[in-house]
Amino acid sequence: MDINNLQSLALPEEKKAWFVHDRFGMFVHWGLYALPARHEWVKSREELNDADYQKYFDHFDPDLYDPREWARRAKAAGMKYVVLTTKHHEGFCLWDTKATDFKVTNTPYGRDLLGPFVDAFRAEGLRIGFYYSLIDWHHPDFTVDPRHPQRNHADALKINEGRDMQRYAAFMREQVRELLTDFGQIDIMWFDFSYPQWKLGDLVGKGHQDWESEKLVRLVRELAPDIIINNRLDLAGLQPDIVTPEQYMPRARPLRDGRRVVWEACHTLSGSWGYHRDEDTWKSTEQLVQMLVGTVAMGGNLLMNVGPTARGTLDHRAIAALAAYEEWMALHERSIVGCTQSDFTAPADCRLTQNGDRLYIHLFNWPYRHLHFDALAGNVEYAQFLHDGSEVTWLSPSANTLWANTQFPVGDDQMTFVLPVRRPKIVVPVIEVKLKAGSTSGIQD
Repeated sequence: MDINNLQSLALPEEKKAWFVHDRFGMFVHWGLYALPARHEWVKSREELNDADYQKYFDHFDPDLYDPREWARRAKAAGMKYVVLTTKHHEGFCLWDTKATDFKVTNTPYGRDLLGPFVDAFRAEGLRIGFYYSLIDWHHPDFTVDPRHPQRNHADALKINEGRDMQRYAAFMREQVRELLTDFGQIDIMWFDFSYPQWKLGDLVGKGHQDWESEKLVRLVRELAPDIIINNRLDLAGLQPDIVTPEQYMPRARPLRDGRRVVWEACHTLSGSWGYHRDEDTWKSTEQLVQMLVGTVAMGGNLLMNVGPTARGTLDHRAIAALAAYEEWMALHERSIVGCTQSDFTAPADCRLTQNGDRLYIHLFNWPYRHLHFDALAGNVEYAQFLHDGSEVTWLSPSANTLWANTQFPVGDDQMTFVLPVRRPKIVVPVIEVKLKAGSTSGIQD
């Protein structure tokens, strides 16, 4: 493999500017697993064979499907792009693919789901991403491996004798060609996932050789030169366009070889990606907002997932979560969109984002009256709460105000904001600071 040549397939940084700017997206996991409603990995978890799983295909009929409603809610929540599972690990396809009969147009619903979805979200101004699973537990050439539903079958190795991963890799390329040809401009190709390190007896996981990942990337670049491709193809010689930590909040901005990378944290509203009727670890409003803020404060994007029901609706808990984002983002969007990590050091229990000469202080906990900020004195032109535009004043250490009143020494570069005793009725209050000219060097991107 020519590593240098492979690296030439990486997307130039300027082509990712929209992604870095937009910061917040919607992930949508939808498939047959919405019918059992007990996790998107139900086929693997319960080791169901194709015959067991067929009943979900035979009864898939999302009669209440209205992607325009989903798109309106996503836009209202402040999301700027969307990524939909065109095919998840179960192998079921949401469009009228010519490569397999295991598709939505052969279910009782009988119609394409993907086209209307793309049209609806484009109409609301959101960019479009396609998730495509490298795994396929339905395809006859996909070999049994440590995560396959038939991994514990007595004849697992014998089953594999007639299977051919090269044919499967060709099948994937055929489907990706359809996805990038038939639905207009697609902005993100989100592949999922490689696992060569997983083993179970004589069964081993799959990586770039199984997927023929280099061929796949070259095809994507040929069909969509400006598309963003994520990092899950197991191609060590290719710097990925974006890095995608899953269900994880890092302590600091991810680096590769000591250099900052473009990254996106993907998370769920609860503990499942697909619709899970009985799952009950739904995140609080405070958690949801803090996750968004915390991600952008480390120079990243947040891709937050919803799992629609089998009838094509959003669960009431998902609607409530999106409404929580809507309420907060309606007043605080400019502290997120267009912002990035700041070089200023955040005060305790705060997170910082910055856009040019605007510094945003997100207060995760509410201090009593005074918020101390190092290295900011002399750099501030004006400060206000973002939710209502009310002025936030500060004390001047140069006049020895703090020293005289408290007997605590205050550094000449320290600024102390004066806050109301009572916290505003905002889940995460934000102070917007207008920096003086020449004070914008705190931006890291």
